[in-house]
Amino acid sequence: MEMNKDFLWGGSIAAHQCEGAVKEGNKGTGIMDLVTVGAYGQPREIHREFQAESRYPSHQGIDFYHRYKEDIALFAEMGFKALRISIDWSRIFPKGDEEEPNQAGLEFYHDVVDELLKQKIEPIVTLYHFEMPIHLVTKYGSWTNRKVVDFYLKFCETMFQSLNNKVKYWVTFNEMNHIDPQTEASDIFTYIIAGLKYSEIEDKKQTLATIGYNMTVASCMAVELGHKINPENKIGCVFGIEPVYPVDCNPENVLKAFQQMDRDFYQIDAMCNGEFPKYKIREYQAIGIDLTVNEADQQAFKNGKLDFIGMNYYASSVAEYEGAETGASALFGGLQNPFLKTSKWGWTIDPVGIRYLLNYTYRKYGLPIIITENGLGAVDEIGEDGHIHDEYRIAYLKDHILEVKKAVEIDQVDCFGYLMWGPIDLVSATTGQMSKRYGFIHVDLDDEGRGSLNRSRKDSFDWYKQTIAENAGNLSAQ
Repeated sequence: MEMNKDFLWGGSIAAHQCEGAVKEGNKGTGIMDLVTVGAYGQPREIHREFQAESRYPSHQGIDFYHRYKEDIALFAEMGFKALRISIDWSRIFPKGDEEEPNQAGLEFYHDVVDELLKQKIEPIVTLYHFEMPIHLVTKYGSWTNRKVVDFYLKFCETMFQSLNNKVKYWVTFNEMNHIDPQTEASDIFTYIIAGLKYSEIEDKKQTLATIGYNMTVASCMAVELGHKINPENKIGCVFGIEPVYPVDCNPENVLKAFQQMDRDFYQIDAMCNGEFPKYKIREYQAIGIDLTVNEADQQAFKNGKLDFIGMNYYASSVAEYEGAETGASALFGGLQNPFLKTSKWGWTIDPVGIRYLLNYTYRKYGLPIIITENGLGAVDEIGEDGHIHDEYRIAYLKDHILEVKKAVEIDQVDCFGYLMWGPIDLVSATTGQMSKRYGFIHVDLDDEGRGSLNRSRKDSFDWYKQTIAENAGNLSAQ
């Protein structure tokens, strides 16, 4: 199997990390608008209301709200076939529970989508990428409340109808699978997904199970709704998943690795297999979690199966094992792999892991897969010639794309696109920093919000342009 000539090369961005314009177009306050900038080793602070002395990076972003035409032109210059964007829910329904949508918000996303289509770039629209109106958290308790599922579906219906026949590829949620009642979580991870701080949740296990379930059924209901509105819609969900390796071939450790890796798949099971997995309900019952799947929900799981799976891949980990020393943990738990290098932010660099994960997931579900995020956060330095020579980013992406190519051409995996995360520098979701840069395009902005916001091409810009033009033919899979 060759790389398809229609393979969707491109990138992914998210509204709260790039748009800015927090008080324009009648936008409401989203959950990420209340999170401060962090620093190396220091988490972002989560506030209940704005504090004048604090810096909230989402308020400015990289000003994509006003500069989207310039940015999309640069993506087109690279030859992008697709761009994944997200809709900020609080731009469409500022509080989340209004009767009528905000027209200014709808018009903005129409303008962005029209510009993408004009440049022959396929829009891939994520409906929920950490952008819930804060009002739905403070008044209703976020995803613990089934009313929020109804508000979400109204928001989805509004966007499906509004962008009908302009957008073909839709994503219901981004990385909801990091909420797991059986493991400890950080405040920032539960907050970006559901607007709730882990440390403040009283009944943690029950609450996280309820949130995970409600978001899962909401996704299935949204898929069914999107197909009713337009049967041509292709609707998927994006998951942040990683391979988990055993520390050795001790069968106990191999089993632990399987269990820790499989933990992230129960929601994909629910969205692909037509029912909420019985094993998960029994697991919950064994630890005192009460979860009831009613008849309407059962029907939703049957009728709302995904058309494709979106895969965010950054790192792998080693499963925890008996006698392991406590030390550096991996991105989503587990242990660091001593065979692998890490980024400045401690994320392991494992190109083979993306091939492993593509194979594992495709054989498990048989659905088309698109890589929706993959990239390297790094500190870029401007050289004496005024340019950024980011050979480390080129090496990272080359190694990962080569493994995707092997998965397609050698392993026969149906992968139909590769969207690099952060094709233009943007605000980091986990740290709030600008200094953690991913892009092919440099944005002149520092962690304190200082800079001209001017855009400039890095060396990786031309490399990715060539890779797209040659459909990765410049990389050998043999």
